[in-house]
Amino acid sequence: MKLAAQERLVPGDTMAEKLRRLQAYGYDGVELHGQDLRARLPEIKRALADSPLVASTICGGFSPQLTSPDPAKRQGTVDALRELLDCAAEVGAAGPIFVPLFGPAQVPDLSPLTSVARLQRDLLVAVLRPLAAEAAARGVALLLEPLNRYEARFPKDLAEGCSICEEVGSPGLRLMADFFHMSIEEADIAAALRAAAPFVRHIHLADSNRLLPGLGHTRFVEAFRALDEVGFAGFGALECGVPQPADESLTRSAAFLRQQLAAAAGSATAA
Repeated sequence: MKLAAQERLVPGDTMAEKLRRLQAYGYDGVELHGQDLRARLPEIKRALADSPLVASTICGGFSPQLTSPDPAKRQGTVDALRELLDCAAEVGAAGPIFVPLFGPAQVPDLSPLTSVARLQRDLLVAVLRPLAAEAAARGVALLLEPLNRYEARFPKDLAEGCSICEEVGSPGLRLMADFFHMSIEEADIAAALRAAAPFVRHIHLADSNRLLPGLGHTRFVEAFRALDEVGFAGFGALECGVPQPADESLTRSAAFLRQQLAAAAGSATAA
C-alpha cells in the first residue's frame, strides 16, 4: 500500500510546497480537496509534474445529495461529481470519494408499497448507474464511502457498500474503506477488508480516536496483513486530526505506518 495525506493536513501556501513537505515526511501521494478544483487544476498539475508524488484521489468540496427527494439537489451533486471525474482523469487520480447523503434518509415512507430503506437504495442505484458508466469511460471510478451510524445511515459498512456496487454492476463504482468508520461498524476490520477486496479501491487512514495512526488503539498490522493478502496496491490516505506541530506528527505517523506495513508483510510471509 502506498501512503498519501489529504492536502488540507499539510502545511504550505502552495501545492508545490505541500508536495515537497509530503515527500520529506515519507509519503507517496496527495489526496486533493474537491473545492474549486477545476480552477486550481493548472497549479496542481504544474506541481505534480515537478514532483515524484502523485494525486491519489479527490475528497470533499461538494454537497452530497444523491438520495434527496429533490431532483434539483440530486442533479447538483451529479453535476459536481461529473466535474470531479473529469478532474480525476486529468491528474491521474483514482476518482472522487462520495457519500450519498449525510444524516438520516430524506425519502418518504411509502410502506406498504416499499420501505424507506428500499426506496433510498433504489434511488441511489438509479442515479449511480449512468454516472458510473461515465466514470468507467474516463478510466476512473466513483468511490463510495460507508460512514458510521452517527454520521450517515446508508451505507454504513463495507458489506452494504459491496452489494450496491454489485447492483450497479460497473467498474466505474468502487469502495473507499475508512478505518475510523470501520472501527465503529465492523466487528473485524481485517475480515471486512478481505470480504470486500474485489471492490475496495482506496483507504482512509485514521486511528480509533480519529487522530493520526499510532495515537489510538486500532490494530493496523492485522488490517494491513489482510490488504497484503488480497493484493491491494492502492493508496491509504490520512483523513484525521493532526496534532501540532504538523511536520513532526506527519513524519512520525508515516514512519509508524511503514513499520506496520513491514510487520504485516513479514507476518504474511512467515504464515
